[in-house]
This record gives sequence, C-alpha cells and structure tokens, in this order.
Amino acid sequence: MEHKRAQWGSNLGFLLSAIGSAVGLGNIWGFPYKMGKSGGFTFLVVYLLLAVFVGFTIMITELSLSRRTGLGIIGTYNKVSKKFKWVGWLGVFSPFIILSFYSVLGGYCVEYIFINMANLFNGGDALGLTGSDLFGAMLTDPLGCLGYTTLFIVIGYFIVRGGIEKGIEKFNKIGMPALFVMLLIIIARSVTLPQAAEGLKFMFVPGYAVQAGFIPKAPSVLTVLATAGGQMFFSLSLAMGIMFTMGSYMSKDQNIAKNSLVIVVADTIAATLAGVAVIPAAVSNGIQTGVALSDIKLSGPSLLFVTLQDVFHAMGPLGSLFGVIFYLLVFVAAVSSSISLTEVIVTVLLDSAQLRGKTAHRGRVTLGVSLAILAEAALVAVDGLGSNGLWVPGQATFGINNWNDCWLDFMDFWSEGLAMPIGALLMAIMIIVEVKPKYVLEELHIGYSNKLDKFYSFCITCIVPIVMILILAGQLNDFLQLGWFV
Repeated sequence: MEHKRAQWGSNLGFLLSAIGSAVGLGNIWGFPYKMGKSGGFTFLVVYLLLAVFVGFTIMITELSLSRRTGLGIIGTYNKVSKKFKWVGWLGVFSPFIILSFYSVLGGYCVEYIFINMANLFNGGDALGLTGSDLFGAMLTDPLGCLGYTTLFIVIGYFIVRGGIEKGIEKFNKIGMPALFVMLLIIIARSVTLPQAAEGLKFMFVPGYAVQAGFIPKAPSVLTVLATAGGQMFFSLSLAMGIMFTMGSYMSKDQNIAKNSLVIVVADTIAATLAGVAVIPAAVSNGIQTGVALSDIKLSGPSLLFVTLQDVFHAMGPLGSLFGVIFYLLVFVAAVSSSISLTEVIVTVLLDSAQLRGKTAHRGRVTLGVSLAILAEAALVAVDGLGSNGLWVPGQATFGINNWNDCWLDFMDFWSEGLAMPIGALLMAIMIIVEVKPKYVLEELHIGYSNKLDKFYSFCITCIVPIVMILILAGQLNDFLQLGWFV
C-alpha cells in the first residue's frame, strides 16, 4: 500500500512551526534560569558552540532521515536500521514524559494571565499578595492547578486535531510573529529599569557572575557543559521526535541544510533575547528592594512566577499590562512547543495504522493522546512542585535527594536527564557503524550542494558522540548529585 501523507503548506509554514516547537518554555523559562545558575557568559559561550557543532548536526540528521522515509520517528528507525530500531521509542517516550510537566507549567501561565488581567482592571493589586505568596497559594491549590492544566491541554488538542497545515502551521503563522513582538516589548521595558545594566553584565561580561557576587564560585566545565547541553536539546527540540515528525512532512524541494541553519539561529536569538527580557528585570528588582545579589532568584520556576511577578507588581498599574503581555508570551511559547510534542505521538499512531492498511481518525487519536497526557500531568499538577507532599518514586528507595519530593524533577530526569542524551548518542552511533554518513548526505544533497559533507561527517563521527557522553555524565551527576565533578 502506498504511504500517503500530508505536507506543509509552505516552507515558511514549516520554518515557523519548527521555530515554534523550539522557541518554547525551554527558551523563555529554561534558558534564563540555567544561564543564571551556570555563571552567565560562560554558559552562553558553551551553548553557542554546542548549537553549532552538535545541535545543527543532529537537526540535519533528524530532518534528513525522516524526510527520506516519509515516516515519524518509530517508522524511520524501523526502516533505516536493524540494530537500532528500538531507539525510536526513546523519541516517543521523551515527548510524552515532557508533556507531563510542560502542560502544568503552561497551565500556570494561563492562571497568571488571568491574575494580571484582574490586577490591570483593579488598579494593579487585586489580590494584595507578593509574588512568593501568590505562587505558594497557587501551588497549594491542587484542583485549581489541575483545572488550568486541563484547559491548556484542551487548547492544544483543538490545534493538533486540525492537522499539520490547518492546525499546527496555521497557529504558528500567527503565534510566532506575535511572540517576537511581545518579546521585544518586554525587552524594551526590562533594559530600561534602574540598574538593569547589572543583569546585562551578568549575561555578557566574562566572569562577572562570580566577580559581582551573583554566585559564590564558577561551576565546573562539565557542569556547564551538561547544563548547556541539556538546554540545547530541550531548546532546539532535538532527540524528542519533533524534528523527525516535522521532517516527515517536508517536501523534496525544501532545503534541509538552509532550514536547519535558520531554525538554530532563530532559536538561539530567541533564547538570548528571552534572557535579556528576564534577567535584567530580575536583577533590577532585587537591587531596588535591597536583596543581596547572591539571593536574587535567577533559577527555577520561581524566576518566572515569583521574581518576575514582583517586578510587574513594583511597576504599579502599568506593570499589570506588562504582566499580561509577558505571561501571554510565555503561554504562546508553551503552546507552540506542546503541540509539536503531542504531534510526535499522534504521527506515530497514524503512521502505524496506515502501514497496517488501516485509516485512523486524527481527531480520535489526538483525543486519546491528550487524555493520556492529562492523566500523567495530573500527578505533576496536584503535586504542586512538592508543596502537597505527594510520594515521588525513587527518593525513599534510592535516597535520591535532587528530586526534591517533586514530580516535575522526577519526570525531567527521565526525559532531559536520560532519554534525550542517550537517544542522540545512539543515533550518532547508528550513523557511524550501520547507516553511514553518506545515507544522510544523499538526502541533504537534494536541493543543496556538497559543501557541508566534510563538516557533517566530522561532527557526527567525532564531535557528537564524545560530547553526548560528557553531557550524559554531567546530567547524571547533576540530577543524582553523584559528586563526580566539583
């Protein structure tokens, strides 16, 4: 039976959707706080190097393999490999687990939009709570968190059930330009706050994070490498099946090398801009309120939902308007990524049915996937980042202290900590020992010359495996607090 599938309506639609999947919470939330805990400028340099030599290479690989097969990640691995076909399941496991906490964080954004709208129409202080009190009250309201999580998943369901062109592409053609406009508005306000320059120095001046007292000492190179590497995979939507899924819907006249470069550059710019939007504002507010530099919250969910909310509160009534814009920005970023993560699973199920000679109904498949996501997300939502005392697997049994009695960290460990770096490492090994770089390059050459052949072959065979082993070691060291590196 001939395998027919939809395609992107245009190359612009593909690019906006791919950028949308990449420009998510990993940029707006993850990039600033990971930069915060990793010393600022050092993290930025390592991240940029990884994006060029590892991220770009892996993206080319994922898009080329999937376009060549015209299948999602499971179908692609089954078709191109005999020894590594099981690795594709890691690319389904990762997005499913990620959505367990991604949906909850997206729900937080929805609630904060409503909170700031209430403040906007009531003179700037409708609830009379500090950012910390507000966040704490939200976390200890499990039914409220579950309700907003459900709303976020429902929104994603209606987009994904619309399909590639009429659902995901249509949303991103509106959402991505709107996101960048909102981001520029927030940056304009952030960098004009008093002493915001200290935050910019933290980001862009080498060694300033330690020198000024933001962090007590510089983290080890491996720690920064692991943090930047995990962020790169999360930010660029690599090793989680997304680019396999998007590549499978690409037409043969689309230039994979050029598109990969555009996605990496756009995502990196967005991540850096997100840092400029968030960190100077957080530093400015901390200095203005007399908080020691070392105590300014530049990491974790508290950065977005405590520190930034206090920043908007301090601006007075106008601050609520910026609050609405900011959390709407984060919401759009969260939706754009979550629909791509959901589409990975939906595409695998649709492909599986079609390859068996059956026709699966996209709407019903999407509903089933969304309900499964809601079931796992309910644990994270009700847990409230550990505020409500839910039992977390592993801690009591294995003495793992870095999960902090928190389902979000537990889920993050299995996805970002293990499945994603292991999946990328095994994919590189598959290319080296079985498929060979030529298999990828043949697809890459369609619509493009052989200028990248030597660069790609060197990176996929020499750089990617070594870096992935180091990132995996660093992730295990960080998540499990093994004390391997100081």
